[in-house]
Amino acid sequence: MNQFLSGAIMMACWVVGMMFLRFWSKTRDRLFLMFAVAFWILAVERIALVVIWLGNEVATYVFVIRLIAFAVIIAAVADKNRSAHR
Repeated sequence: MNQFLSGAIMMACWVVGMMFLRFWSKTRDRLFLMFAVAFWILAVERIALVVIWLGNEVATYVFVIRLIAFAVIIAAVADKNRSAHR
């Protein structure tokens, strides 16, 4: 059941990333591109979680991948706020 749910979450992250990529192609706003990359990183994290199954999600590599994805989101928001003040 865990593998099924991880697959569903991975697919959802991939689809959300594709939606943000479509928004980026229409607006050319870096925020959307960075959000797409972040969600694809979260999809890769789910793939890694299933492939290297350790029985739980408390593994260093899982947190590092999530940290990278959330850092991209924070950088995207900071970049958007910084460019809005110019």
